[in-house]
Amino acid sequence: MRTELASEPGDADRPNEDFAGVGLPASGQGGSLVVLDGVTPPRGGAGCRHSVPWFTARLGGALSELTVSLPDVPLADLLSRALVRTADAHVETCDLSHPRTPQATVVLARWSPESVEYLVLSDSVLLVESPDGAVTPLLDDRLALLPRSALATDALVDATVRNKEGGFFTAAADPSVAARAVTGTLPRAEVRALAALTDGAARWVEKFREGDWTECLALVRKEGSRALVDRVRALERADTDRVVLGRSKTHDDATVVYVEF
Repeated sequence: MRTELASEPGDADRPNEDFAGVGLPASGQGGSLVVLDGVTPPRGGAGCRHSVPWFTARLGGALSELTVSLPDVPLADLLSRALVRTADAHVETCDLSHPRTPQATVVLARWSPESVEYLVLSDSVLLVESPDGAVTPLLDDRLALLPRSALATDALVDATVRNKEGGFFTAAADPSVAARAVTGTLPRAEVRALAALTDGAARWVEKFREGDWTECLALVRKEGSRALVDRVRALERADTDRVVLGRSKTHDDATVVYVEF
């Protein structure tokens, strides 16, 4: 088995809000990956005394442990348990009902000799490659399908679509959000490789259109996870007139985890 992980902050002067980990149980039977993309809150407070990196470290750590230690519990249930554990760590000091309480997108995958389970919540992506080379992106596209008018301001997003029916969902403090995730199970024999990308790394496909998902995974296999992040950074720096980036931040935290069976 080959595993690779690369993660880089969008700004060297700010902490990386992503979390990534690969777990390989001592039994040698299977493993798991966890990728979180922390949601940067707007200025003005989020009702919490803790930072987004604090939250992603807590939630990511819980998920890393639970996906390995409870192999028979479905991933959605594990996400729910991890959210409860994380919320309990700061419910006494923070307003967890605030719409911008620390939160994150989630990608989980867990494999055994028989199967590969997956969970995707919000706009990170899990790529699945089959033995014949076909690549399937597993996406939660609810945010991408919203009209731009619904995302005009932070206040509008928080009031109408963030963690609301008809909008999109992220992992915050409410454990019931786990049931909103995109989940499924594939036969292990039908999976040759996995690649989990936060949206900062997925820009190579989704924003800069340098290739499709198949070409993206091929790049990671051939040149490594770090190479994809470097390609994205070069494209961001080259877009000096912001033809592609527009009002988006120049650099976003970018994380890639690759697993080849």
